[in-house]
Amino acid sequence: MQIGMIGLGKMGGNMKLRLEKAGHQVVGYDRNPAVADVGSLDELVAALEGPRAVWVMVPAGEATRSTVAELAGLLAEGDIVVDGGNSRFTDDAVNAALLAERGIGYVDAGVSGGVWGITEGYALMVGGAEADVERLMPVFNALKPEGEYGFVHAGGVGAGHYAKMVHNGIEYAMMEAYAEGYELLEASEHVENVPEIFKSWRSGTVIRSWLLDLLDRALDEDPELDKIKGWVEDSGEGRWTVEESIRLRVPLPAITDSLFARYGSRQDDSPAMKAVAALRNQFGGHAVKPD
Repeated sequence: MQIGMIGLGKMGGNMKLRLEKAGHQVVGYDRNPAVADVGSLDELVAALEGPRAVWVMVPAGEATRSTVAELAGLLAEGDIVVDGGNSRFTDDAVNAALLAERGIGYVDAGVSGGVWGITEGYALMVGGAEADVERLMPVFNALKPEGEYGFVHAGGVGAGHYAKMVHNGIEYAMMEAYAEGYELLEASEHVENVPEIFKSWRSGTVIRSWLLDLLDRALDEDPELDKIKGWVEDSGEGRWTVEESIRLRVPLPAITDSLFARYGSRQDDSPAMKAVAALRNQFGGHAVKPD
């Protein structure tokens, strides 16, 4: 089928290539004219035959909201917009309502696969009306990994991004567990070859995973991890997952702790730990290190 793709960065650009390899026609727009097929959203809409399908793959938040709002004024009744970014699920109802006023469908798609998706396929978690999702299945089938798994129609509008939010929260906790194990192994006087231990875990163990494979790859490139700083950003999904756990009173200690660990990674000299050191000195006369 024919589809428009807005945002041709690391994810969107590779998704466009995977779709084209599967025989679909993709008209791409990006602010970088070197990678775009058209020069504006107006040109993209004009280049597509109705009823149109347009996939938005730009940063979550205002960039996505403004793009959807602009498309609402350009598209026609019967067209569909897909938000494939990491938008907060609460944005989906707002976007869907705006488009529905003009008879335009809306599907939210949580996409996982990163830079490897072009060859391995993208796991897709989508939300929206059954008819809209069914119409887009040729695209979803081309993007997803081969085999039985890798795609789910999670529910109505917002369900796809909700599923992706929880997916990323789990991802936070899994990465934190591997990272803590790495630090303990590095600190031990009994262990001599930390990278080879991680390599040995890749087959036959219950903790093998793609994340473990990627950590092994990172250790091959930098065995001591001394080429990077231990400063970790969070893109929002972990925070939103924790906020939902509070709203629904569902305990998520591992995911919550992994989020707080990321915050801690950004402090060169933690004010909280300064306060702890001062308290220990006050009540027990424990030594402190001068700044």
